[in-house]
Amino acid sequence: MPTSPSNEIHSNGIRFSISDLSPPSSRLLKCIYHERAGISLYDALHESTPSSQPFHFSATIIEKVAFKLARFKKICDSYNVPYENIQVFATEAMRTALNQEEMLSRISKESGLLVDILSPDMESLFGAMGARSGFGNVNGLFMDLGGGSVQMTYLNSSPGVEEEGSYHIQAAESARSMPFGAAKLTAAFRSQSSAESTTADLNEQMKSTFLALTQRFPRLKEKADSPEGVDIYFCGGGFRGYGSMLMHTDPIQPYPIPNIGGYITSGERFKQYEEMARINSTYEGKIYGLSRRRREQFPAITTVVQALVQAVPKIKEVVFCAGGNREGVLYMKMPLEMREANPLSLYPSSLHTPSIAASTINAVVKMFLGALPASARGVFSKEILHYLAANLWSDLGDSDASKALHAPISGLIASLPGLDHRIAAILALVMCSRWGNDIGEIDRTVWDKLRKLVGEETAWWCDYLGKVGSTIEGLCPGIPSKDMGDSIVFQAEDSQSLGKKGKKSGVVLLIALGSEIAKGGGGTGELADVFDKVGKGLHLGKKVEVDVVVV
Repeated sequence: MPTSPSNEIHSNGIRFSISDLSPPSSRLLKCIYHERAGISLYDALHESTPSSQPFHFSATIIEKVAFKLARFKKICDSYNVPYENIQVFATEAMRTALNQEEMLSRISKESGLLVDILSPDMESLFGAMGARSGFGNVNGLFMDLGGGSVQMTYLNSSPGVEEEGSYHIQAAESARSMPFGAAKLTAAFRSQSSAESTTADLNEQMKSTFLALTQRFPRLKEKADSPEGVDIYFCGGGFRGYGSMLMHTDPIQPYPIPNIGGYITSGERFKQYEEMARINSTYEGKIYGLSRRRREQFPAITTVVQALVQAVPKIKEVVFCAGGNREGVLYMKMPLEMREANPLSLYPSSLHTPSIAASTINAVVKMFLGALPASARGVFSKEILHYLAANLWSDLGDSDASKALHAPISGLIASLPGLDHRIAAILALVMCSRWGNDIGEIDRTVWDKLRKLVGEETAWWCDYLGKVGSTIEGLCPGIPSKDMGDSIVFQAEDSQSLGKKGKKSGVVLLIALGSEIAKGGGGTGELADVFDKVGKGLHLGKKVEVDVVVV
């Protein structure tokens, strides 16, 4: 099993991880061990003890860091990780330390490990690519707010937009690191005069950085000038803290997905930094995802957000990313073709049976597409349909709608690359419907909030497609051992004249069955009954009329 440990010595802490990069699921960047040491190197550089020196690590801090890395080296040994696979890299705090050589020498002596101090450009590249690794395709600004600095660049991975594979190089060349991290700004704000000059400098650099990117990338300028505006992807502890506050105040409460990675909100909500700052200062309870230290830094974080809003007045949506420098380093190790693969197609299955043949998955995807009228085709990407097809027969001996509901939001596939909250909600709702939406009251609350997250129209189609899946599995109760061919064909059309009075909208669904399939698949009435309660509780008034023929 190829493993690649990664150590990030950040301004706000030190992170250790071991990842499994073995094919064919390398693209998922599976983390098999993770640990964080709460040592703030930024604070260590600015200690105010009688013996401290500005921009110097104390002997105590050097000893603590070296001890932590030596410990992690032992953990790597216990996982049989080859030495050459271990990477240690440092960012802003180590870059600015005047006695960095003393720190590096002690680390090497205690652990045998060497530390790469990333340049601002490389830090921006790895941060952006780490965030990018969480999605099948991206197009927008990428920003990272750490303790000592904030980075900005632009990434557009759309096929054919740039020279193949070069968008990350262009992003690195155009990236800019600005010395306004959350910890650094918090320290500067302790002095009124320093706060004013620092804020003015931040505002100016943010504007000039964004302007330079729009001049470098015509498509970014097009989006910036359009009525909709720019999409922004955020990583780094500072921005994730702001995202956690947005989740805490989201109109959907309780918010149904716990992880900040993949959380999406509108530009208008993102701009409400004054309200977020007010809640931070007045709310006395625990806010999920916000530590005490992060809440102390929140005024600095909102100052960065304010500067960004002034620099980028038209923001369409913002996406908060789980990935960062660690994921970026691992992601860039992979071949181009593997990096650009959509991770959804590589998701693990909970099947306790032999794997499904690719031909069967393709046949089921074809059935799903046939069952979707033109109006619904845009709701489900081909990767989503592939996942649904590959998991249609999961856990047949232990069928559980609750398990299916939670798998994308807190279970087997939660937090994997490729899942933003909307996709996670769609997968959860379709698979829960596939098992009949048979869930208890506690899960009913989660289910209801997921429906609100995707909107009523999409929720209806999720319920509908789940029933299509139930129908396929009911006709083929075991994984097909031979090519399904055209043994089951769905054909769907939108209609505005359904119901007894012909005034309801919905879907007319034709199911054509081969004679062999029809023998054990139940009668026409039974198949039609599956669709009776599609969209129950949504009050859309949509119907499904089913006709079954044997060919």
